[in-house]
Amino acid sequence: MNVSQFLKKLTVSSAVVTAALLTGTVAAAPLKIGVVPGIFADSVEVAAQEAKKQGLDVEVIEFTDWATPNVALDAGDIDLNYYQNSNYLANAVRDKGFKLVSVQPGILSYLGLYSLKHSSLADLPEGAKVAIASDAVNVGRGLRLLEHAGLIKLRPDTGLLGTPADIVANPKNLKFVEVEGPQLARATQDVDLAQGFPYFILASKAFDATKALSLTSYEDDSWAIQFVAHSDKAADPRIAQFLQVYKTSPAVRAAIDQFYQGEPKLYRLTWLKN
Repeated sequence: MNVSQFLKKLTVSSAVVTAALLTGTVAAAPLKIGVVPGIFADSVEVAAQEAKKQGLDVEVIEFTDWATPNVALDAGDIDLNYYQNSNYLANAVRDKGFKLVSVQPGILSYLGLYSLKHSSLADLPEGAKVAIASDAVNVGRGLRLLEHAGLIKLRPDTGLLGTPADIVANPKNLKFVEVEGPQLARATQDVDLAQGFPYFILASKAFDATKALSLTSYEDDSWAIQFVAHSDKAADPRIAQFLQVYKTSPAVRAAIDQFYQGEPKLYRLTWLKN
């Protein structure tokens, strides 16, 4: 092939690509969203099906831990993730230097205290073993719940990243065991009391998530699970389109309510007015 033939072929190919783009026959890259098992994955899957009707292709990628979704997002392997609250995100950004931002709050799933051995907090024995999450943000969150329930007292200046060292009063001499968050549902059977995430409990079917002895229904929206994007891609129109679908789809709302067994005491949708 001589130069003139090559240039002619290149011109024809460019024209074909341009025409395809103008007519919409070349599909945009799918929006890749990282989730963790449970309602976050389930509701995003439903929204993905709804988005497809509008011409937006969404690929849902499930992770089983709480570290990898942010690593993947920061590296550009996914476009969005949906598994962490804004306080967890802030701590991850501070510790790892991730360039990640929240683009919309989603479900606020309350944290609970659960026991398979005792029917009330008053029944906890002296020296009861209590399982709490092992990551810094959720350790502090769990300890504040224990304080709210009247089981311990923390130093007045204890911040979000409180630890057992911040406990100044522990009348029952509770003993703390740190467990990775997703494993707390399974660990509940081995302790007297456990910090528990209803969405993991419901997903694992380990026990009745509605039987919490105390819940964080007092928390603000900073504890809602956030849709998080890389700061360079936060204005991606595909993200805006997907988030609009997620917020307005009756199918998404129905899936969330069904997952939480119709129990409003377990969760709140932050985008709806009270």
